[in-house]
Amino acid sequence: QVQLVESGGGLVQAGGSLRLSCAASGNIFSINAMGWYRQAPGKQRELVARITSSISTNYADSVKGRFTISRDNAKNTVYLQMNSLKPEDTAVYYCKARAKSTAWSQWDDYWGQGIQVTVSS
Repeated sequence: QVQLVESGGGLVQAGGSLRLSCAASGNIFSINAMGWYRQAPGKQRELVARITSSISTNYADSVKGRFTISRDNAKNTVYLQMNSLKPEDTAVYYCKARAKSTAWSQWDDYWGQGIQVTVSS
């Protein structure tokens, strides 16, 4: 099994910055893509940013130019640097990783427990 633990959330004023971290631990042979999703009250969970093992990235249009995703493969950790935050960025942010526990096992998706980000106007 793989566990994901997010950190770095909190309350920030509009225009401010936060950096989220997500560390993967447990029985890890390899991690493929890692990503950040968010879910605001009354809305569906949506992709924010994603990064592959080859460091290819993609972003939701709403965060392009403001958010940057990166990863440290040695630490099995993915980061989300969020700048110029807006009230509409308020949501619970979830980390997701596609990983396998052994060389012959299948790829499975794992989720973190979520972390609150609140942007005040």
